[in-house]
Amino acid sequence: MSTELKKKRTPRTPKLWEALLSFVVLIGVMATGIAVFKVDPHVPMIIGTAFAAIMALYIGYEWKFIEKSMFDGIYQALQAVIILAIIGVLIGVWLVAGVVPTMIYYGLQIITPSLFLVASLITCSITSLATGTSWGTCGTIGLALMGVGQGLGIPLPMAAGAVLSGAYFGDKMSPLSDTTNLAPAMAGTDVFTHVKFMLKSTIPVYIIVLVIYLILGFQFGKGSTDMGSLAMITNGIRDSFTINPVLMIPPLVVILSIAFKMPAIPGIFLGILSGGILGALVQGNNFGDLLSSAYGGFVSDTGVAEIDELLTAGGLENMMYSISLTILAMTFGGIMEKTGQLEVIVQQLIKLAKGTTSLVGLTLLTCVGSNATMPEQYISIVVPGRMYAATYRKRGLHPKMLSNALEGSGTVTSALIPWNTCGVFMAGVLGVSTFQYAPWAFFNYLMPITVFVMTAFGLLNVKISDDPGTVISSDDPVEKVNAGAAVVIQEANASL
Repeated sequence: MSTELKKKRTPRTPKLWEALLSFVVLIGVMATGIAVFKVDPHVPMIIGTAFAAIMALYIGYEWKFIEKSMFDGIYQALQAVIILAIIGVLIGVWLVAGVVPTMIYYGLQIITPSLFLVASLITCSITSLATGTSWGTCGTIGLALMGVGQGLGIPLPMAAGAVLSGAYFGDKMSPLSDTTNLAPAMAGTDVFTHVKFMLKSTIPVYIIVLVIYLILGFQFGKGSTDMGSLAMITNGIRDSFTINPVLMIPPLVVILSIAFKMPAIPGIFLGILSGGILGALVQGNNFGDLLSSAYGGFVSDTGVAEIDELLTAGGLENMMYSISLTILAMTFGGIMEKTGQLEVIVQQLIKLAKGTTSLVGLTLLTCVGSNATMPEQYISIVVPGRMYAATYRKRGLHPKMLSNALEGSGTVTSALIPWNTCGVFMAGVLGVSTFQYAPWAFFNYLMPITVFVMTAFGLLNVKISDDPGTVISSDDPVEKVNAGAAVVIQEANASL
């Protein structure tokens, strides 16, 4: 009798329909919650995780193993969680110290009517690089630029495209961005290696987009406009902060940390330290000001709504949204990985990807599909990242190839889908529908195309053996990713 019971409790390899059903439920709940009821994705993610756990119980796993799978999933994201936390601290310190306001102030100086599209691209790039957020950039500086563009007689969809291209360039490349930290964590490398590798494909696209906007802008160069909205922002920043070129040192410190391959956490800490010191020297911040902004974020009180909207940000507390969603998403990923459900799906998809180019192409398409079916930018990085991490390693491909594909598609295409949270937000803020601005958001749709083409020509192909020092080890048992259904079942049997 006990032997018969033991057999009933022995896990089996999940069937394809069972694994797909876990994803279908997650997609359905996420889509309904976000698109229909306009709620945050956290609770829908919990519901999806609960169903994945039920499916794991159904195929024979005990709760203790399922619970450990969730913990293991969270463990894999701990570096990203820590980095997100100290990034929140850094943003708060840089804001109160005047570092971010200084970067924005100098960026706005390049706005001229004759080069509006190019200037909008560059200004939004600088702002997004400084803040790490495309949403904050588009909702403040981008909104002001839309008014300027309208005064110049520039079609609003075209102006919105330039704003979005700049904002998502910064969101993709800034070490302050949560997606920029999440992608390498899912792939298995560090954030500085990730950012440096992304330059190979991102800079060519940026130059192409810059030239396109330069050519398009010639026809609008003789317009007239009221630059009052931008002047109000620059004057407000200058009146509220001491603007000094020396405040550009903290970003330079972080950039040099990337260049010299310093680990992410100490590199970011140096940025916090240098920002705090200069904040005390230039802005007159005391230690209490720095600690308060580091935890609760900086609260701007300039009296100018656009400035206060942009500069009220940062802090450890304000990062808890991203951190909590990351943790919840990884509990789902942990169950799907350790119970073999993810492996079953991946094995079917991998049959379509015989070579490196097709694998990267499949990754790009999966990210777009995630943005469309689970309409939340974070999920389009987490789910494909965990799906393909083991396959890249098994083929000897460096994890930064995966993280580059995740950002080159998951991050930038989210704003091109009308029912995605990013698409909904951008359309509402910029006053232009997604379908209208999408053709002009050149950076957003040229980026995944370029990643695929450059991979096809071997320009982005890197083996683990070429750069082994920047690969996060998968030797630890809790970091085995998609190790195969047979291995997973053996582990489960050992725990029963």
